[in-house]
Amino acid sequence: MAEVILKRINKYLSEVGYCSRREADKLIESGRVTINGVVPEMGTKIAPEDVVAVDGKEIINTKESFVYLAFNKPVGIVCTTDTSVEKDNIIDYLNYPKRIFPIGRLDKPSEGLILLTDDGDIVNKILRASNNHEKEYIVTVDKPISQTFIERMSGGIPLAELNKTTNKCKVEKLSTYKFKIILTQGLNRQIRRMCDYLNYDVQTLKRVRIMNIKLDMPVGEYRELTKEEFKNLNLLLEESTKTFKQNNTAKAKKPFKR
Repeated sequence: MAEVILKRINKYLSEVGYCSRREADKLIESGRVTINGVVPEMGTKIAPEDVVAVDGKEIINTKESFVYLAFNKPVGIVCTTDTSVEKDNIIDYLNYPKRIFPIGRLDKPSEGLILLTDDGDIVNKILRASNNHEKEYIVTVDKPISQTFIERMSGGIPLAELNKTTNKCKVEKLSTYKFKIILTQGLNRQIRRMCDYLNYDVQTLKRVRIMNIKLDMPVGEYRELTKEEFKNLNLLLEESTKTFKQNNTAKAKKPFKR
């Protein structure tokens, strides 16, 4: 008799493209998800024959293939999937025919590269902070950039409001008012907070690269990832995920209830 493969409910919802695992956890916590008509516990696993519903509507896996998009977000667009709360949201702006969601965020006053997908697994791999995935930005500030500014930005800035100190990063002066910064963190409004700590105001902020994906389309336009980009992206994700697991082999995994 073939072994029945069980799958966590949040993983299922991400794989069918309904939402990311993080968003699925929120739906489960709020009691909006049911399995065979019953509200499940966090971490519950499902079998292929189980009926999963969100807000009473059955979720059916009709996915043929995943979507992977690179989008040049304009200033003023918000990276949220909650279209009922924010009118200038990324989902309505793109009006893509399939349900997709952004990987991470790029705040409203910023522009540049953001990836969108309906593949929940790749979202978690990219967002996992311990994997140290590079994101590159071009920033202009309100006054001349000093060598002290470059050194302090690259060495780590204490952010009291987040109770964190930023990791060391790569910072390069490009002109009197412009610099390039490469981060491996994703703290809320990180670059703006770092500059503010040093008494600089950000005038423009553009993300130009995420890992191996570079910004190469006009503002407001998107494109699908090329086969070569996707291949290299997966290679980077595979290597970093392996490293993450090796560093945590001593941690025992807690059993989840079916």
